[in-house]
Amino acid sequence: MDPSRVFTKNARRIVVKVGTAVVTRGDGRLALGRLGALCEQLKELNSRGYEVILVTSGAVGLGRQRLRYRRLANSSFADLQNPQGDFDGKACAAVGQSSLMALYDTMFSQLDVTSSQLLVTDSVFSDTGFRQQLSETVNALLDLRVIPIFNENDAVSTRKTPYEDSSGIFWDNDSLAGLLALELKADLLVLLSDVEGLYSGPPSDPNSKLIQTFVKEKHLGQITFGAKSRVGRGGMTAKVNAAVYASCAGIPVVITSGFATDNIIKVLQGEMKGTLFHKDAHLWTLVKEVSAREMAISARESSRRLQALKSEDRRKILMDVADALEDNENMILAENSADIKAAEEAGYEKPLISRLALKPGKVKLLANSVRKLADMEEPIGRILKRSELARDLVLESVSCSLGVLLVVFESRPDALVQIASLAIRSGNGLLLKGGKEARRSNAALHKVITSAIPDTVGEKLIGLVTSREEIPDLLKLDNVIDLVIPRGSNKLVSQIKESTKIPVLGHSDGICHVYVDKSADIEMAKRIVSDAKVDYPAACNAMETLLVHEDLANNGGLIKLITELRKEGVTLYGGKRASELLKINEAHSFHHEYNSLTCTVEIVDDVFAAIDHINEHGSSHTDCIITEDQKVAEIFLNQVDSAAVFHNASTRFCDGARFGLGAEVGISTSRIHARGPVGVEGLLTTRWILRGTGQVVNGDNGVAYIHKDLALKN
Repeated sequence: MDPSRVFTKNARRIVVKVGTAVVTRGDGRLALGRLGALCEQLKELNSRGYEVILVTSGAVGLGRQRLRYRRLANSSFADLQNPQGDFDGKACAAVGQSSLMALYDTMFSQLDVTSSQLLVTDSVFSDTGFRQQLSETVNALLDLRVIPIFNENDAVSTRKTPYEDSSGIFWDNDSLAGLLALELKADLLVLLSDVEGLYSGPPSDPNSKLIQTFVKEKHLGQITFGAKSRVGRGGMTAKVNAAVYASCAGIPVVITSGFATDNIIKVLQGEMKGTLFHKDAHLWTLVKEVSAREMAISARESSRRLQALKSEDRRKILMDVADALEDNENMILAENSADIKAAEEAGYEKPLISRLALKPGKVKLLANSVRKLADMEEPIGRILKRSELARDLVLESVSCSLGVLLVVFESRPDALVQIASLAIRSGNGLLLKGGKEARRSNAALHKVITSAIPDTVGEKLIGLVTSREEIPDLLKLDNVIDLVIPRGSNKLVSQIKESTKIPVLGHSDGICHVYVDKSADIEMAKRIVSDAKVDYPAACNAMETLLVHEDLANNGGLIKLITELRKEGVTLYGGKRASELLKINEAHSFHHEYNSLTCTVEIVDDVFAAIDHINEHGSSHTDCIITEDQKVAEIFLNQVDSAAVFHNASTRFCDGARFGLGAEVGISTSRIHARGPVGVEGLLTTRWILRGTGQVVNGDNGVAYIHKDLALKN
């Protein structure tokens, strides 16, 4: 956990301020859904023993809305033809205050929580006796588990605009919240806004960046504020002023979105949500302040130094990485064991824990795969095509690195080793974001790998992203990051594709099929089907659906296949035909990745029905046919639209190492750039080198093009 967020887990007394922009919709009406979600959060905190104090805005807006409705209801047609003046703000406050409190009271009552109303004005805070009585009253309410709700009593306030002057004690509900946090000795102040937090500029500006930790000396003069709040009199300027005031006095403050349904709870759990203000922020290590852009730029600069090395020097780095993995095996396994224990205690499902585990001998296998990659043919600078455009004007197409990769992967720490070694071999910079369940394993592996990278290249060649909050910033860097590779669910891939302009190499679900044709050798089919499901059920290339020709349902072949699976402990679900015949539960969906000793079985008419089923319900990953009929096999191989299609071989062979690629960054189900297991070749692009002797175009006058192919020379 970020050390700057540890204090939030120890906070017990919390002041929460909700602004008009949060409690109202764009049309000025109350946002009942957001108010309800806020009350539910506060109820949850109250039940956990937190002392919660709410400061709310919205009375003036609600009163204005009610008065407008009343005037409309009481107006004649002639009245409506004349311009209508606006209402007095204090009258709006008087009408809206009772309505707002009635709404809070109703919502809290439904949640079995008692709330109370406290209206204050600026002038009363100059009275020492009032301050003492206020503190005693609030303490008594909190002892009774009552939630005090504060609001400035605008209806009787004597101040006029401009509200902020040298004589004022507070000027709006933001500064009131800051004042109350000090007066009531709160542990934390949370200011809810209609944006995620404080940005370096207007949030609508694509170049603005969310500031996660506010350092007064660094940020105060750099921030460009946008327009004032569409409602109320505060806006982000007022929130920042209140946050600076409270934090300098020793009260930590977080500005976060009030539109999210659980941000307050997440802040108290130590998650980085919004912008943190703290009096000691300037003393904290600036490691976490390295921006996403700086991380990506550092990776690019290091990659260029890597590409400039001789081939044998790049090979040596990989050999050193392999040695470092073996030398640190005990430490890596200890960190992995800690991750597994934490995952088990957290109640993660068995398939995820299986993917998380580095089994005995795995580190040595990973080291050997890195060495194999090092021994492969040099991929960078290979001449792929040579041609003479005109006399002594030679054009070459040459392989080169992509630049900087961002790889987001889930669960499997061994993937980090494969991806990092492929990046080094292909000369690319790399940013990695692994699943939080493998946090310690990933950190250990990253430390070991980067320690083997020489200073001439720099350890920043491979960056480890530790927070989910950094991903949105990284996905905006389409001018720095060249390719995003998400390894995980369809949901993850879709979310990333929708959030970035950077090209995405999709690696999604592994809905792999094995189709057993009527001419299949049943003993062979039993071996392949069993291996495809049982060898490693959590792998993306494991069989999830078994399709069987209808003739095998009549001649006993199907029974032999499912008997073999059941012997291995596989749970079976059926499609409509299979469930009726085999008396098993019907699968809720054909498009489902079990990642466990479970699979779906269905009966199909023939190879064409199998192809249609796979193309409709599959994920374009890996599919297999088992048949002795070569003609049927060719039909299947040519018409199944998947990245990998096999004949009489287990789907488990779809793997970069087994394909001889050394390792894989993932298995792409995309159709552009790379498809199937993506090794070094998938992480390269090409560039054109033209060698001349002084030629110019000059309107192509006098240039005799010959476009002659030349022999390759590498």
